[in-house]
Order: sequence, then structure tokens, then C-alpha cells
Amino acid sequence: MAEQRTRPDRLDPPRDNRRAIVRRPSFDADTFGVFAEQFARFMGTATFLVYMTVIVGVWILYNAVVPGTARFDAYPYIFLTLVLSLQASYAAPLILLAQNRQEQRDKVIAEQDRQANARAHADMEFLAREVASLRMALGEVATRDYVRSELRTLLAELDERADRADRADRADRADRSDGDDGR
Repeated sequence: MAEQRTRPDRLDPPRDNRRAIVRRPSFDADTFGVFAEQFARFMGTATFLVYMTVIVGVWILYNAVVPGTARFDAYPYIFLTLVLSLQASYAAPLILLAQNRQEQRDKVIAEQDRQANARAHADMEFLAREVASLRMALGEVATRDYVRSELRTLLAELDERADRADRADRADRADRSDGDDGR
């Protein structure tokens, strides 16, 4: 019999039993997201712009006025550029994270709005069908206006008959009175 060859471990999937030399820090995504949103919200305020302007102004003023040995960042202000670049490099991902969270909330709200609109549309269609069926049912039932118009018609006919009867009575009386005179 031929020996069945065992396949060596594949190299493309990651090994599950790796032991980390240094444990990766774990962060609560929601807490970090809330922090990112608060940070992004603060960076979009006038207060942040005023603070940043004051810090940069004081930095430049200090390094321009103070004697040469006490300066920590001379004229081209390379260290200031480094600090501002570092601040921007951290701010951009935090702002993007905050925007992604807002986008997810907007998607949830849009889906809820769509569902509410669908329910409202279904309710309106149901009510429209109910109103149509009521109109059809009322078409077979005598309404108040219909009864009033019929009563008016009957009253007019009765008045007309009464007028004819009165005229006929007068004519009979007139004929009798003419007949009495001629005897």
C-alpha cells in the first residue's frame, strides 16, 4: 500500500495558535467613536479656532521677541510646523471616524423614515379603499339631501294638486252659481 501523504500546514491562512509577544491593546469602538465625535465637534467651533490662533500667535511672538538662547523655535518655525502637522494628522482620522458614525446614524434614520412612510402610504391606501366603499354603499342609501329633494318634489306636486282642486272647486261653484241664476 502506498503511504498516504499528509499535507503540510498551508501558509495562506493565518495560524490561530499564535502567541503574541506583545498584546494588542483593545479599545471599545463605541467609546472611542464618542471621543472622536466630541473631538471633531470641538474642532468645528469658533472656540477651537480662537485657541489655535492664540497658541500660534503666542508661539510666534515668543520666538520672535525673546533673546536667541531662550528661543526654542527660530524663524522658519519648523517645530511649529511639525506640531501643526501632527495635530492635523490626528484630527483627520478622528473627523473621518465621526463622519462615518454620523453616516451610520443617518442610514438608520433614513431606513426608519422609509418604513414610517411605507406604513403611512399603506394606511392611506387602506383609508382610500374604505372611503370608496363607503361612497359606493352610500350610493344605495337615501341621504338627507336626497330625501329633502324628494319631499320638496312631493310637496310641489301636492301644492299643484291642491291648486287644481281649488280651481275645480271654484269652477264648480261658478257653474252652480251660473246655473242658479239661469233658472
